[in-house]
Amino acid sequence: MRNPKGRNGDGGVETPGSALGRGRVPLLIVLAVTFFLGCGGSDEASSSSKPAATAPSAMPAKPGPGAAAVSAEADQIFATRCATCHGPEGRGDGPGSTALTPKPRNFQDPQWQDSVDDDHIATIIQYGGAAVGKAPMMPGNPDLIAKPEVVAALVKHVRSLRGGS
Repeated sequence: MRNPKGRNGDGGVETPGSALGRGRVPLLIVLAVTFFLGCGGSDEASSSSKPAATAPSAMPAKPGPGAAAVSAEADQIFATRCATCHGPEGRGDGPGSTALTPKPRNFQDPQWQDSVDDDHIATIIQYGGAAVGKAPMMPGNPDLIAKPEVVAALVKHVRSLRGGS
């Protein structure tokens, strides 16, 4: 709690380096700015240095009574968060992509689809592009860390966007 006289607990005056004034920015503002800056991830130079995965990993999507609800939640998340930059069909041509460099990943690209496994895609969904050495403008979705079934459904959705070979 802030002392109304601007003094810290030891009687001194609070300074920018004190516990309450360390430049803390409200998380909501950071998330909003990150979201509106974009969803990059198509850094072609660094993607060629990553060895291609031999096969996608098996992230089991357990069908059950809630499977339809999980799929619907994943579809809604893709439409409201991902499509802004990646586009509704995953081509990397969403309205938020125009000012981004590098451009957002084209999920329809068969070469890219073959080069990554499901765990790689899940990591990007949860932690953002910087977590895998890609564009830091691609924000993570920390709220999905506790929802592995939704992440698996999003990975399945991304995989479903693959174009022809």
